[in-house]
Amino acid sequence: MNILRKLRLSPLKLLGVLMTVITLAACDINPEPKSAEKHADSGEYERGPNGGRLLESGRFSLEITIFEAGAPPQFRVFPYVDGQPVNPENIDVTIELGRLGGPIDHFVFHPENTYLTSDGIVVEPHSFDVRVTAIYGGRKIDWAYESHEGRTTIDRKTAQTIGIEVEAAGPAIIEEMIDVLGRVDLAPGAEVKLRARYPGQVIAVYKTVGDNVRAGERLARIESNESLQAYDVISPINGVVLERMTNVGDVSGLNALFIVGDLTQLRVDFHVFPKDLHRVKPGQQVNITSIDDRLTAATKINIFLPTKELETQTVIARASLPNPDKIWMPGMTVRGDIIIKKEEVPLAVRTEALQRFRDFTVVFARVGETYEVRMLELGRVTPHWAEVLGGIRAGQDYVTKNSFLIKADIEKSGASHDH
Repeated sequence: MNILRKLRLSPLKLLGVLMTVITLAACDINPEPKSAEKHADSGEYERGPNGGRLLESGRFSLEITIFEAGAPPQFRVFPYVDGQPVNPENIDVTIELGRLGGPIDHFVFHPENTYLTSDGIVVEPHSFDVRVTAIYGGRKIDWAYESHEGRTTIDRKTAQTIGIEVEAAGPAIIEEMIDVLGRVDLAPGAEVKLRARYPGQVIAVYKTVGDNVRAGERLARIESNESLQAYDVISPINGVVLERMTNVGDVSGLNALFIVGDLTQLRVDFHVFPKDLHRVKPGQQVNITSIDDRLTAATKINIFLPTKELETQTVIARASLPNPDKIWMPGMTVRGDIIIKKEEVPLAVRTEALQRFRDFTVVFARVGETYEVRMLELGRVTPHWAEVLGGIRAGQDYVTKNSFLIKADIEKSGASHDH
């Protein structure tokens, strides 16, 4: 009654107003679309009968799904009125997908069975800001929502602290290689065995194992049995005493007294299996790495030895290994990558950047302080570069070092693949 007094309406006029309101509500004239994010805090939303996202506007609703069972992913849209399917031929639908970094994908639809199918493929990643427009019964209805996956945000300072590094995807030299194992040894001519010129008694020894010697430096002194004259055993090369087989008082004969090696001149003997022999040739570059990955060097294949190794049935490909700093040692086992072909490709990423995400090989693109997964179609993959056939554009910044930290942060946040 207070309301009636304030409005100063007769009971008959008030009844007319109430009937108008009831009629408008029943007919649902120009209603506001309901939020597509029904439970924004939890990431949940209303789902339709087909498991897709349900967008509602009064009595009218659309269910948005991505169908990819045995086929490239496409949108399927199911229309309803009062929860009941309606003829898709009576509805026009368009969808715009705003992707990280600015690109927008546009989709129009055609009716098929009880739903509408998009005219294009929904490319990975399925991470976008979505705008849906429907025209039904002369009404235009819009919805907007976020559907993100494989995405996280890390501020620049934190990224720098944890060692995240990025660079732009672009052209690279792809090297096709054969992996081999090898053994380091002294190069031919870098080792000498020193003997006495005349038999006699060893009266002095000046050097022992591990001592450096210079060319012309004496190692021992011997008194000749015939002339009783003393003479010196001289090193003809610069090097290191590798073995000493004499002491004062010994009587020298034909046996070696010392072995001296020049550790700056080494070689590597690589074992090449018969299946690879036709692809390996002298002059090809070989990258050498120590087993512990601490040492690396690059050299070339010089020659093949003319016989096979009896136990392994491999052929030895020999490469020189300059060692001016004496960091490599005879007897070391090393890995070798023999480069049999080089080719420049227009688009590649660093192999160390690759990660697994769902069933894809991916890298993580960076836009501002946001990182998002990029599913890659790869060609040739080498220890250093992976050829990219699709999935990331040239010039896009992507994470090259510590990309596993981005993956871990995304998995922790639960940025899932949700259709």
